[in-house]
Amino acid sequence: MAALAYPPEKRFHRFMALEDWQFVHPDDRSDQYLIIEISLFEGRTEAAKKHLIQLLFVSLKSIGIAAQDVEITLFETPKSHWGIRGCCGDELALNYRVEV
Repeated sequence: MAALAYPPEKRFHRFMALEDWQFVHPDDRSDQYLIIEISLFEGRTEAAKKHLIQLLFVSLKSIGIAAQDVEITLFETPKSHWGIRGCCGDELALNYRVEV
């Protein structure tokens, strides 16, 4: 929220919990191994995206999850590739800026 200047109501999460046998990961990671994938509109600066990633690492460290156990991927697509509230994303009136 802070790194991308989102308003508080734009918080969306989807968690996919897996059983241990379903989640194969490298031997040098702990049982806290975590993959974070974020889908977002194109338009953020490299600085904003790096800031987001760094904030995630800091936040996770504060709850005891080591950076070694975290992988983060940002997936950016054009607004026109999204369908939201019955229309294409590039037709939405947003209450926040994407270009941060």
